Amino acid sequence: MTIKEVYRKFNVSPDTLRYYERVGVIPAVHRTAGGIRDYDENDIKWVETAICFRNAGMPIELLIEYVILFREGDHTIGARYDLLKEARERILAERRKYDEALDKMNYKICKYEEALKTGNLVWESKGE
Repeated sequence: MTIKEVYRKFNVSPDTLRYYERVGVIPAVHRTAGGIRDYDENDIKWVETAICFRNAGMPIELLIEYVILFREGDHTIGARYDLLKEARERILAERRKYDEALDKMNYKICKYEEALKTGNLVWESKGE
C-alpha cells in the first residue's frame, strides 16, 4: 500500500506516518526499488497498533521503547509484557477520570431533565 492509501485507511496524515517511522514508533517501512514507501501487511499491523495505542493515550516514548524491545528479540518478552501492563494502568487511570466526569455530568443532565419537566431545579447539595 502507498502512504496515501494508508493515511486514508487510518485517517492520519502522511506527516504522522513519516514521523512515527522516523522516531521509531513503527519499524522502518518497506520501500520500493525507487525508495517509495510500500506498506506491506506487517507494516500495516504496526501502524494499526501505533494508532490504536496513541488514541488510547499511550505516550510516544513507551511506543518507541516497545518497538526497540521487539527488535531486540524474544529475550525481551518479559520487558514488553511489563511495558504493556504499565501502559494499560495509565489508560485505566485516565478512563477512571473520564468515568467520574461522565457520572457527574449524567447526574446533572438528569437533574436538568427533571427541572425541564417539572419547572423546579432541585439540587441535593450546594456544590451542584
